[in-house]
Amino acid sequence: MTTLRPDLQMVADWVGKKQRVLDLGCGDGSLLRYLFDSRQATGYGLEIDPAGITQSVANGINVIESDLDEGLSDFDDDAFDQVIMTQTLQAVQRPDQLLREMLRVGRTGIVTFPNFAYYRLRYHIAVRGRMPMSEALSYAWYETPNIHFCTIRDFEALCAELGIHILERRVLSHDLKRPPLRGFLPNLFGEIALYRICRA
Repeated sequence: MTTLRPDLQMVADWVGKKQRVLDLGCGDGSLLRYLFDSRQATGYGLEIDPAGITQSVANGINVIESDLDEGLSDFDDDAFDQVIMTQTLQAVQRPDQLLREMLRVGRTGIVTFPNFAYYRLRYHIAVRGRMPMSEALSYAWYETPNIHFCTIRDFEALCAELGIHILERRVLSHDLKRPPLRGFLPNLFGEIALYRICRA
């Protein structure tokens, strides 16, 4: 069975047995492969990168070539139990619209993203005066696919604005472990944020 990164394992733990899953920006399909094998899940992956599509097919994933900026109009309301979007929110043109679409086609959603308010990133800007790089934000400013950096507070404010209910939140530090002060100052000590959401 596929071994997942700790953040993806947390995502997988939120998926129930035999659920129907849509993975937005599925990459190589490793998360879906794990869910198919361990949870008897069914569903699809959406991916725009040709290399990711090829790897997903090799992993036995039903993958559809799709640009998430064009929405999810090919899918009916409540077509899926879970719609998952890992490390992709910050790379789409309109994150707000995509969140709405996620919760139109899915009963619940799982979203993960790099937290731009993480203390190491703040240090890069405040002390070094340069755009930060980290494990979660590994591209230089001139080559990054990320166009909408956000923080944990930004995301939660957007959810409130859109009428999205946050069912659960987890944060991970740079080593993909749970930071000791995550409950006290998650926006400062969490490098990766994970959310389980639904319509209010």
